[in-house]
Amino acid sequence: MRTAHLLVLALLPCALHATTWTVGAGQTHTLPSQVSTLVNDGDTVDILAGTYPGDVAAWAANDLLLRGVGGMAVLPANGNSWGGKAIWVIQGDRTRVEHIAFLDCSVPDQNGAGIRQEGSDLTVRHCLFQDNENGILGGEVHPSTIRIEHSTFDHNGYGDGYSHNLYIGRVDSLIFRYNYSHHAHVGHELKSRAWVNVIEYNRFSNEADGDASREIDLPDGGQAYLIGNVVQQGPQGQNSNLVGFAMESTVNPGPHALYAVNNTLVNEKTVGSFFQMPAAVYFKAYSNILAGGGSFMSAWPTTVDTLANIRSTSIAALDFANATTYDYHIGTASPADGTGVPAGLASNGYPLVAWDEYVHPAGRITRCQQALLDAGAFETCTTGEAEASSARATLYPVPAQDEVTVSGMDAGTALVELIDASGRIHLERTVVFAGPWRLDIGPYAAGPYLLRITGTQGTTCLRVIKE
Repeated sequence: MRTAHLLVLALLPCALHATTWTVGAGQTHTLPSQVSTLVNDGDTVDILAGTYPGDVAAWAANDLLLRGVGGMAVLPANGNSWGGKAIWVIQGDRTRVEHIAFLDCSVPDQNGAGIRQEGSDLTVRHCLFQDNENGILGGEVHPSTIRIEHSTFDHNGYGDGYSHNLYIGRVDSLIFRYNYSHHAHVGHELKSRAWVNVIEYNRFSNEADGDASREIDLPDGGQAYLIGNVVQQGPQGQNSNLVGFAMESTVNPGPHALYAVNNTLVNEKTVGSFFQMPAAVYFKAYSNILAGGGSFMSAWPTTVDTLANIRSTSIAALDFANATTYDYHIGTASPADGTGVPAGLASNGYPLVAWDEYVHPAGRITRCQQALLDAGAFETCTTGEAEASSARATLYPVPAQDEVTVSGMDAGTALVELIDASGRIHLERTVVFAGPWRLDIGPYAAGPYLLRITGTQGTTCLRVIKE
């Protein structure tokens, strides 16, 4: 028996002995690269706020947390790159990067990135990618989810149309929320070949002087959810189409569907289209604002469901707070006020609801829910809190890591299902509600889920975000 105990201890993950490394002025290690080959799985690297010019590294360990502390840790490339690829090449799995600025990376093949992602399951929060040839560049990795939140992508791109503010390769899913992506140089503000793209509550814009191509380009289809985004194309945009879907291929797993709900799209060019896609996809668009020049769609797909979209060739007619400074909040005189229609659920059960609003720069607030839904990315009520509803069910916390609690359900028996963004059911259980009910989400991968509860009172849908 003692031998068995020793074997179990030997198999315990290294995270039990995780080390926190502190890097910066006055520390044993003054540069991030000095610890990049020393860290083990599960370690944390705290990089003191400051500038680390020319310091580049590869990170091969798994489950790392790499973060600036006391402010932003700034990494100007200064002509250097790791392996001719990037400032940081991340080879390990499940890496988290927070409060780091990646600046000015260029390499001979014009694909120098702030981060080159080669492992699986990357999370980036509160970071800046500026003046690189690509902000983030990744290839094909499965299974893998890339999650990017509260980050800014600014003037990345070599200028050849093949490099972008960020370029996500063929991974299982991209979750892109609360970010500000602007002024990509000739390339796209966001290009993603992910099978599933959840793009919510961001600002994409090239403004008055930007020369970006598309604001959002999803060239290989799959499933895409565009909810609550602000998308602006300036007069110097290189491509007249704001959003492209499956324009190169449909090699991603189907069904190929683009859902656009409660977005505000503004085209300051006189030509082009707000959306472009082939015939053999499904397109659902509810409660969007489409202001400015061009057409709604370059050529309509065969299967379409559109309702309550506000189309105006006059930007001024929308009564935006200040369109010249890209503030597209609406007033009660706007034709978008009170004209939205709930979009319901996607075919896989994902809720097509704008729960939040983008706050500039790279922030969020809970969207006010009122009896009459507004079209566009912003609601006219400004409490930032949900009003009481007859469906009293609530879920806390959102986002969560280990456990969520459902409160307010009527007493009785109900079927509970946990469904991911691809429609896969990960949990199917009959539950007796008699007060708050807790669900362990620790075993599930990070990402968005729908908790669907079906009982005698009907169906209740709650949004779960697993960190």
